[in-house]
Amino acid sequence: MQVATCSSLDEVRLHIDRLDRQLVALIAERGAYVSQAAGFKQTLGEVAAPRRVAQVIDKVRALALEVGAEPAVVEATWRAMINAFIEIERSAHAALHPPSQHLH
Repeated sequence: MQVATCSSLDEVRLHIDRLDRQLVALIAERGAYVSQAAGFKQTLGEVAAPRRVAQVIDKVRALALEVGAEPAVVEATWRAMINAFIEIERSAHAALHPPSQHLH
């Protein structure tokens, strides 16, 4: 990772804004895959997937150490993102698997 040496706060903010655009695009791409995942899951328990969440958190913490990021910040960011995506996936799952309606 190469970080430019900035000569002003405005320059720092330009770099942050550039990175934010990239991050949002990547989050959108990740979200598209999360939406697809809902179609492969049969139960709401599969949506939450706590074992998978633990695997992802372990992986991103290791990646954080590898690239020089703060593991606690990465973990907190991923947990927030995963929780938000789980809520979206629950909605997508519910739309794909509506509860049976019994007529009396």
